[in-house]
Amino acid sequence: MREYKAFINNEFIDNGEWLEIINPTTLKPAGKVTALKSEDINQAYQAARTAQTTWSALPLLKRIEYVNNFKKELLKNKEELATIMSEEVAKGYKEALGEVERTAEIIDYTIEEVKRLDPLAMTGEGMGATNKIGIFSRVPKGVVCAISPFNYPVNLAIAKIAPALLTGNTVVFKPATAGSLCGAFFAKLALAAAFPKGIFNVVTGRGREIGDLITANPEIDMISFTGSVGVGNQLRKNASTTDLVLELGGKDPALVLDNLQLEKYATEIIAGAFGYSGQRCTAIKRVLVSDAIADQLVPILKAKVEALTVGQPQDNANITPVIDEKSADFIQGLIDDAKKQGAKIICGDKRVKNLMWPTLVDGVSVKMRLAWEEPFGPVLPIIRVNSPAEMIKIANESNFGLQASVFCQDLSTAIVVAKQIQTGTVNINGRSQRGPDCFPFLGIKDSGEGVQGIREALLSMTRYQGIVINY
Repeated sequence: MREYKAFINNEFIDNGEWLEIINPTTLKPAGKVTALKSEDINQAYQAARTAQTTWSALPLLKRIEYVNNFKKELLKNKEELATIMSEEVAKGYKEALGEVERTAEIIDYTIEEVKRLDPLAMTGEGMGATNKIGIFSRVPKGVVCAISPFNYPVNLAIAKIAPALLTGNTVVFKPATAGSLCGAFFAKLALAAAFPKGIFNVVTGRGREIGDLITANPEIDMISFTGSVGVGNQLRKNASTTDLVLELGGKDPALVLDNLQLEKYATEIIAGAFGYSGQRCTAIKRVLVSDAIADQLVPILKAKVEALTVGQPQDNANITPVIDEKSADFIQGLIDDAKKQGAKIICGDKRVKNLMWPTLVDGVSVKMRLAWEEPFGPVLPIIRVNSPAEMIKIANESNFGLQASVFCQDLSTAIVVAKQIQTGTVNINGRSQRGPDCFPFLGIKDSGEGVQGIREALLSMTRYQGIVINY
C-alpha cells in the first residue's frame, strides 16, 4: 500500500496520524497520507509566508527554471503518477497518462505567458497632468491556498500551483481526499526540482477536521478552489476579506435546434456526457430538444451509449466506477426519482456497487430532480420542449451557470440563442469542456467566481503595483 507524507518547508511530516485513501475499483485502501493537525497547518502557512519575500525577489527566469525542473520531473515520473491516479480515482490508465502529459504542456504555456506580463506604462496627459509617468507592474499577492478536486488530481492542481509560483507567490496545496496520493506525490517532484524551502507545501488530512483551518488561516492572501458548491459557498461566506477564484458545479445543457447533423451532435453529446463516467463539472447533464427531433435523436444516442465499454480503469473502459458508493447512491436516487415520476429508461440503469452502467433517460420533466440536480455520474436526461424559447428558459432557471452547448447549422440562429444563455461559456456545435486550457474558463451563479485559464490565473494571482514618476 502506498504511503505518502505531508510536505512542509521541504520536510516530510509524520505525526503518527494517517488517512486511508480508498481505491474506487476495489473499495479497499489504495494507500494512506498524513492526517495533519492544526499546528501542522499553521506551520505550513508560516513557512510559506517566511519564504515568499525571498522567492518573489528572485528573477523571473530563475523562478521559471525551478518550475521547468518540476515539469521535467513530472514527465520522468508520468507512468507512476498515471498508475497512482488510476488506482486512486478509477481513471483509465491511458486517460490518466494523457492528463499528466497535458499538464506538462500547461506548464510550458504558463511559462511562456508569464513572460508577457509586461508592466503598463502611461502618462497623465489625457487628464492634464503633463509631468507624470506611471509604471504599473504585476506583483504577487503573497500566499496562495490551492485546493484541487478528485476528478483531475494532476491537471487542476498544477493549473493552480504553476501560475502561483511563477508569479512569485508561495503555495499551500490541499488535494481532495481522493486525489491525496497524487497530490502528496508532488512533494517528491518538488524535492527533485530543488525547490527552495517553504515555497510549496502539501497539506493532507480529513477535510471535515482541517478544512476550516486550511481556508481561514490569517496568512492566506488568495484561495483558488475547485470542488463542490457547498464548500465553495462556505468559502464565499467565511473568506470575505480574501481574494477568491472558485470553480464549482454545473448542470450544463445541450440545446439541439435542428436535425441536420444528428450523428455528429450525438457523438459530441455522448463524449460530453459520459467522459470519465460523467464526473466532470463541464459534463453535458441534460439535453433539451423538441419532440420531433428527439424521436430521431434518442435512437442515435441509445446506440452510442450501448457501445460504451463498462469495466475497470486498468482495461481503459469508457465507464469506470464512480468515486465511491455514496456518490453512486446519490446518482441512483436521481434515476429512481425520475422513473417514479414517469420518465423512461432507454438504456442502462444497472449497478454493481459503485460501478454504474451509462444510463439514458427520456421524458424527463422539470418536476424531476434529474432536471436540476448535478448527478456527477454516468446519466443523461432528455427533456422534451416545444420551442427554443422554452429551452432557454429551462437552461437559465438552473442555479448553475458553467457551460452550455447549442447544436444548430444556422450559425446566426445558434449565436442568437447562445447570447441568451446565462453561463460562463456557450459552445456551438461542440460539447461543453474546459479546454483548451489557454481559453478563459469561468462560471456564474453557483458555478463559480472569478476566471481561470492560463493567462487569467496569472492575472488573478497578481495585483498592480504602481510607481509614478514626477518630472
